[in-house]
Amino acid sequence: MKKWMYAVFPGLILVAFLFFYLRRGKDIGASDQPKVGDATVVVVGKAADKNAELPLTGVAAPIPAGEPPIIAKARAYLGSDGALDAVTSIHFIGTLLQSDAADPKKQVRSALEIISQKPAHQRVQEVSEKMVEVSALDGYDGWRRRQDPADPTKWQQTLLGPAQIKFMRANTWENLAFYRGLQSSGGRVEDQGPATIEGVVCQKVAFIHAPEIIFYRYFESATGRLMLTKTAGGATIREQGEIFVRGIRFPKTLIETSPLPNGQTQTITINFEKVLLNETLPGDLFAVPMLLSK
Repeated sequence: MKKWMYAVFPGLILVAFLFFYLRRGKDIGASDQPKVGDATVVVVGKAADKNAELPLTGVAAPIPAGEPPIIAKARAYLGSDGALDAVTSIHFIGTLLQSDAADPKKQVRSALEIISQKPAHQRVQEVSEKMVEVSALDGYDGWRRRQDPADPTKWQQTLLGPAQIKFMRANTWENLAFYRGLQSSGGRVEDQGPATIEGVVCQKVAFIHAPEIIFYRYFESATGRLMLTKTAGGATIREQGEIFVRGIRFPKTLIETSPLPNGQTQTITINFEKVLLNETLPGDLFAVPMLLSK
């Protein structure tokens, strides 16, 4: 299977996402277990209201004590505090493009959906000609299912371990918090001073969920625009283009470059075609499929 997944939307989504994906296995085969469902289709609920295209409004949460001043500017670049804090779920729909592991000159395209819902629910689905893969988080439960799209009897489903679940929970927070409130979730935010990225004066901020889960973000000092995200593992993520949805700015394209064990680098490009906010989502979208079998 592919090696991507460390993403962070509005400067948050695809960083954590790509990092998690880079650490996945690749095997799939026929299973003699009873079939527990079809992972090829994601069915989501209707929009939460009839005004799904109107700007979001809400009451802004208090600013945490000790928050670096650049955070307020970075949030203002994305949208108002009221709009950002009113987000309860995000549903990204797009495509993923990466080089073929067998032939680096060949590009493989996959359909991609990323769904995050407060407080700790996430579902990521990738569909290509060779594989359907779903990874999901349901509170403190995490699972992954792979299926051959040409043969529904060939599938594999596993439960995620504590480290993977911890990372997905951090990723879900990143997708929905818009840089604010990590302290209340057991992490911390550190202002690491000025830095220059591509000639632009920036402020470097570390979002520390755990010693092994850290996102370093470089915000343009003048505007709060996210210039670059780096991870503890050496990956870099850049954003291109913009999509405005209900008064909030999202990236159109994410480009992630990560080092490979053989010394080479891999580039992953994700293009978003649609972003849906605050849908009514059924709980079984995230629940472990085996628990739903009869």
